[in-house]
Amino acid sequence: MTRNSATARPYTEEAHVIAARDVEFDWRDVPLHYIPGEPFASHLWNVMHLIVPLGEQMMAGCVAEALPYITDERLREEAIGFIGQEAMHANSHGGYHERLAEQGIDIDSIVRHVEHMLRVIFGDHGLTGRAKQEWLKERLAFFAGMEHFTAIVGQWFLDADALETAGMHPMMLDLLRWHGAEEVEHRNVLFDIFQHLDGGYLRRARTVAIGSIGLLSTTFIVVDRLYRQDPDYRWWKPWPIEAVRAMRRGLIPNIGFFFTEIPPYLAPRFHPSSMGSLDKALQYLATSPAARAAQH
Repeated sequence: MTRNSATARPYTEEAHVIAARDVEFDWRDVPLHYIPGEPFASHLWNVMHLIVPLGEQMMAGCVAEALPYITDERLREEAIGFIGQEAMHANSHGGYHERLAEQGIDIDSIVRHVEHMLRVIFGDHGLTGRAKQEWLKERLAFFAGMEHFTAIVGQWFLDADALETAGMHPMMLDLLRWHGAEEVEHRNVLFDIFQHLDGGYLRRARTVAIGSIGLLSTTFIVVDRLYRQDPDYRWWKPWPIEAVRAMRRGLIPNIGFFFTEIPPYLAPRFHPSSMGSLDKALQYLATSPAARAAQH
């Protein structure tokens, strides 16, 4: 299944070793609007808590399925580290579910529908032989595209001083920045696995286009359901108005932020090492309260 050795390249882009950090978060005193006075921004980031555990579990499972086909030992080591990090992300975000439920948010139906959608679209479907391998490549291409977005959002978290200025709860801020820093840290891995096993440009372009539409649509559908469930919903303006306000305050990315990041990914010579700052990510991971506690 590995690409011809004449076109494959050794995995030498980064010397940094990727490994999971055994972090823990305590949500007991985190309010529903953990960005004070910003219900929409809080619920937008709540979408991560609901979608990320499911998506990253499937992503990690896809990479685990690809491990037997990875012949580059360095890339194989990075893939194993990637699986560990994604599993920890899923666990950390999933831990917030109970706190949301305590605050009157019915998340069960949301999680159930998103999980059903992901399994219908990205399950292995019982395929065997050549069809199974081709479907694995397709899923790797899709997840590589989604990792492009998680990496740019991760860098955004590291740069978003407005979140701290607005008084975001420090536990939540640490979760989002720790997760974002690790997304920047392993930004190359899934892309390099796809390149190693397939690398088809048309497949890469097609899957990121479809995935971008699906990601944005799912995000807005889920945030609308969260927003309308909030006990104080009747006092607010419609969420599109609140979204524009949050963008202007720098509490969420501008909608154009995502679209401007698609063309670089579509460049034939694109590689994720050209985006984000690994130094800044590692600097945050060295000071993150959760990551530092995990060291002890």
